[in-house]
Amino acid sequence: MNAAVATSVFGVFMVATVALGLFAVRGRRGGEGGGLAEWSVGGRSLGTVFIWVLMAGEGYTSFSYLGAAGWGYNYGAPVLYVVAYMSCGYAVGYVVGPMLWAYARKHGLVGITDMVAHRFGRPWLGALVAVLATVFLLPYIQLQITGMGVVVSTISYGAISLNWAYFIAFAVTTGFVVVSGLRGSAWVSVLKDVLVIATLGFLAVYVPMHYFDGYGPFLDRLVTEKSEWLTFPGHGDSGLGQAWFITTSFLNSLTVVIFPTTVAGYLGAKNADVLRRNAMWLPAYNVLLFVPMLLGMAALFVVPGLVGAESNLALFKLVVDSLPAWSVGIIGVAAALSSIVPMAVFMLVIGTMWGRSVLSLVPRWERRQKGAAQIVVVVAGSLALLLTYTAPNTLVRLSLISYEGMAQLLPMVLLGLMWRRLTLLGAMSGLVVGVGVVCGFVFTENDPVWGVNAGIIALGANLAVALAVTYAGPREHDERPDDEVLARDEIEDGTEHEEELSRKADRV
Repeated sequence: MNAAVATSVFGVFMVATVALGLFAVRGRRGGEGGGLAEWSVGGRSLGTVFIWVLMAGEGYTSFSYLGAAGWGYNYGAPVLYVVAYMSCGYAVGYVVGPMLWAYARKHGLVGITDMVAHRFGRPWLGALVAVLATVFLLPYIQLQITGMGVVVSTISYGAISLNWAYFIAFAVTTGFVVVSGLRGSAWVSVLKDVLVIATLGFLAVYVPMHYFDGYGPFLDRLVTEKSEWLTFPGHGDSGLGQAWFITTSFLNSLTVVIFPTTVAGYLGAKNADVLRRNAMWLPAYNVLLFVPMLLGMAALFVVPGLVGAESNLALFKLVVDSLPAWSVGIIGVAAALSSIVPMAVFMLVIGTMWGRSVLSLVPRWERRQKGAAQIVVVVAGSLALLLTYTAPNTLVRLSLISYEGMAQLLPMVLLGLMWRRLTLLGAMSGLVVGVGVVCGFVFTENDPVWGVNAGIIALGANLAVALAVTYAGPREHDERPDDEVLARDEIEDGTEHEEELSRKADRV
């Protein structure tokens, strides 16, 4: 009976989610408005609220809902890097976001692959970056499939096996993103945020009161019995000490601003000021992250003995046996939507990169970019589903792999768009070295290395090689002016700012 009630609540909300996605794109299918730009970046027309919930939704995923609890359960203090890097990343995004938005809008671009191809004047470079970015995005899609699968299986009280739950997660999200695109994801993010805030607010009060008679007894017990979880490097021989925390927070705060999904959010904005306001308000969302972290440590006393990927269940183990089935279903919906929204954006971005930068190089696909992108979405989701079955991992581990790999695009994307002297040969040489180093560390299980994040070492080698080759090699001849090649925040030249001031003066 419990399984029937919880899964029924879940099913009703999933149908409502798909319907909301369809409603969001009504009347936008025909003509130019229904093309790739409308599907992939919402027609560049999303305002402050939609951009806020979309980017908060992309940042607050099943990794945050389940993985943060799992790492709090396994290690403790090191999981706080999530709050650190996201808050710092929003500060970096305040500067970088408007620059990328202005560059893309000026040149009609829809992603980082477009930007790189335009910056260096090589269409094939966009295709190469699309392939590389896809490789490092697949683990993040796998992360969301794993997270939603855990939710579906848990709220069904074991009636639905994990393997079937993973497939349900894949099927629902793939169908949703193919139909609704970025605009639908933004609309569903509103529903997700309401449920996430409500459920986490409830759990933040309920769990300590139900199991420990309040926060005082819970924290006292935590300090007395599990003090190792409250200091670096956390519980066990993890190697996640202060140096790892600092280097991981620094690396991820830079990487998050050029993550393809973050850029998709940037490009969906109707103007640069939306992004500036968004960067100021997004850190407030990080307060919610402390809840699953604390609840993960509370689970140490309630459901001890979870190991490996089972630690992802720490939060749900606290509530499944103590709450009525209908409330378990609602909490499951909030966690599932925390998978669907970011997974939809990740799959959408992969489809857009391939449709725009890879398949468009084939003449027969050039005029069918949106259709090609939607096909790629299905293929990418299927590959991530296959990885979920064959190479399972903990949610935080999958997140770190994605960020460490994607960080190797920083010199080519950010440095390339700000410094004209960087040559294609230099950027490519650095990228090859950086990707090689990070793969070597990750696949030999030497991460952290020397107590620091392996990705930061790879990025250092990447940048050193890029600069060395650029200065040692010949200068590239590019007759285009700086305004055509480099990214600039439009407010820098005063034009946009003066026009806005003029409009305000006229209104006065």
